[in-house]
Amino acid sequence: LGLDMEELEEIEEDAGLGNGGLGRLAACFLDSMATLGLAAYGYGIRYEYGIFNQKIRDGWQVEEADDWLRHGNPWEKARPEYMLPVHFYGRVEHAATGAKWVDTQVVLALPYDTPVPGYMNNTVNTMRLWSARAPNDFNLRDFNVGDYIQAVLDRNLAENISRVLYPNDNFFEGKELRLKQEYFVVAATLQDIIRRFKASKFGSTDSVRTVFDSFPDQVAIQLNDTHPAMAIPELMRIFVDIEKLPWNKAWDITKRTFAYTNHTVLPEALERWPVDLVEKLLPRHLQIIYEINQRHLDHIASLFPNDVDRLRRMSLIEEGGTKRINMAHLCIVGSHAVNGVAKIHSEIVKTQVFEDFAALEPEKFQNKTNGITPRRWLLLCNPGLAELIAEKIGEDYVRDLSQLTKLHEFVDDDLFIREVAKVKQENKVKFALYLEKEYKVKINPSSMFDVHVKRIHEYKRQLMNCLHIITMYNRIRRDPAKLFVPRTVIIGGKAAPGYHMAKMIIKLINAVAHVVNNDPVVGSKMKVIFLENYRVSLAEKVIPATDLSEQISTAGTEASGTGNMKFMLNGALTIGTMDGANVEMAEEAGEENLFIFGMRVEDVTELDKEGYNAQKYYDQLPELKQAIDQIKSGFFSPKEPDLFKDVVNMLFHHDRFKVFADYEAYVKCQEKVSELYLNSKAWTKMVIRNIAAAGKFSSDRTIKEYARDIWHVEPSDLKIPPPNEPRDAVEDKTPNGTAA
Repeated sequence: LGLDMEELEEIEEDAGLGNGGLGRLAACFLDSMATLGLAAYGYGIRYEYGIFNQKIRDGWQVEEADDWLRHGNPWEKARPEYMLPVHFYGRVEHAATGAKWVDTQVVLALPYDTPVPGYMNNTVNTMRLWSARAPNDFNLRDFNVGDYIQAVLDRNLAENISRVLYPNDNFFEGKELRLKQEYFVVAATLQDIIRRFKASKFGSTDSVRTVFDSFPDQVAIQLNDTHPAMAIPELMRIFVDIEKLPWNKAWDITKRTFAYTNHTVLPEALERWPVDLVEKLLPRHLQIIYEINQRHLDHIASLFPNDVDRLRRMSLIEEGGTKRINMAHLCIVGSHAVNGVAKIHSEIVKTQVFEDFAALEPEKFQNKTNGITPRRWLLLCNPGLAELIAEKIGEDYVRDLSQLTKLHEFVDDDLFIREVAKVKQENKVKFALYLEKEYKVKINPSSMFDVHVKRIHEYKRQLMNCLHIITMYNRIRRDPAKLFVPRTVIIGGKAAPGYHMAKMIIKLINAVAHVVNNDPVVGSKMKVIFLENYRVSLAEKVIPATDLSEQISTAGTEASGTGNMKFMLNGALTIGTMDGANVEMAEEAGEENLFIFGMRVEDVTELDKEGYNAQKYYDQLPELKQAIDQIKSGFFSPKEPDLFKDVVNMLFHHDRFKVFADYEAYVKCQEKVSELYLNSKAWTKMVIRNIAAAGKFSSDRTIKEYARDIWHVEPSDLKIPPPNEPRDAVEDKTPNGTAA
């Protein structure tokens, strides 16, 4: 048709239905589950407005609504025939036959299905996203007969449930609409699962009632963080109130069905819903949670008599001030497996965050290190590198990424070294052109592309990167004649709209960039760019062009990280702390092939014990003092000298993430990076060693571990015949297994 495929791809909107790592991980998992032939469904909400579009105006983040459905979405199919009711509010009546939840408000959940194709295996799974619809008699069945127009307009109240994604990453905001969203997705999904179970040959009925004994053998439900935790009391409500199962049987089935993945240890991210809000919105669920808690605490008390402090620590209900439900505790008690997302994180989960629970049931706690899909994060975004690898080791690695270890044979192959460097250079030139078009700055494509892209958060320490930029700038100005390894520093990411400090960090980076980029002494030695509106489609452009990947969170704060893996697979070297999956990347590639610096978890713990004193570092490190004094004095904001006083004050007096404590080690480590970059061949050999060690970080490996250790299903590499071939040839070759 004379159309350009790349141009078409640029037009398509991202489905920005997640905030950061959590949503992207789910997408990689769906790709791997389909590729491994698992009968798996991804359930979520079809937000009308996804994560906001970020504009930078005068250096500040400005949010715009992400109207991603404006031009329609060709990949989805509405399925009104599977529409389901979801109930809110109301009250509970207790009768001889059991509890009844009555006088509720009903919202309909309309499913939209999106196909999830496996890689070259003719398997197509389903992602089912729920959209909220008001029933047609909404506000018209009650006595307000008069105002018909207002009643129709009020349908928006119900339909607002799926209107917009809450834009917080690693932060809990206890809003009623958010709790409605969480229950909405859970209630619709569980009805869907039970409908499917009853329709299958396993949902056998004796006389009238379905027998649910085989339910956990046929259904596994993975809770992606605590956001769908209400599924636990909801399944109990269905079993006890509706299906009339005895409590103990219902609880046994429920526990064997659910497994919980923890994604963060930051206390401000843990969901703690006020009891009075849950009582108003979901009165029956609160009663069920109280009953779960009572039986749980009775059990603890029988094991540890008179240990009231342990009961307080392990309760699902937190007393003191406003009573709250600890959703993580609910998930642990209601699941048969709990996992963290990297070795170090799973250890912290077991030994610190949930130590009482792990002491009680150590066998419940597992690790499942995160991964990324090599289809999107290599083949699709970096075809040049993917092709080069295939020439050396064949094409099978796309399905079995562990085969990348075969590249170790070519680490001294001069031709291969040159080709790897050439692919990187081509990717850099292409991205440099994109930057020049979008940002009107001249980029030196032979400079080191130093990239720090992720959500803006204090724990991810974009501020530490900023201090390094200022330090490099000061060194260039102090001695302009001295050899300096040129860098293009690229920082990108969104700040939650209500997160004041994160927004100030963006403004500071842009203020520093303005000074650096317009200083004639610096010239082409250094450029600083803040990447606007970082999202998946932009990650696919920047990651293949990156030389240095910044993974510099305070040890013990980043549960895993997945961007780190994407950079490793695409031929960047990593500068990072021993945090999250960085630890395992260093283990796989050899610590000497990453630029590891800074405090370990033990050092952070030690520093907390003695008390972190930021002033000490400021007094002892002249370059740090200079950088901070410049920020404080208005060197980067001459029109508003005290613009960054909040940032400086935080760094001195309440920096939970200890930027100053790692500053010196970070700057010294960056010097080693620059030194290696001067030796192109040595750099590229280290790149090859990293790519060769990246195989572990495929989400295929992650999903195989979930399948075997938690869901008890076997992945199948059977290629289903395409629909145009007769089916009888392969009848009964697919083993019956759980649907995850």
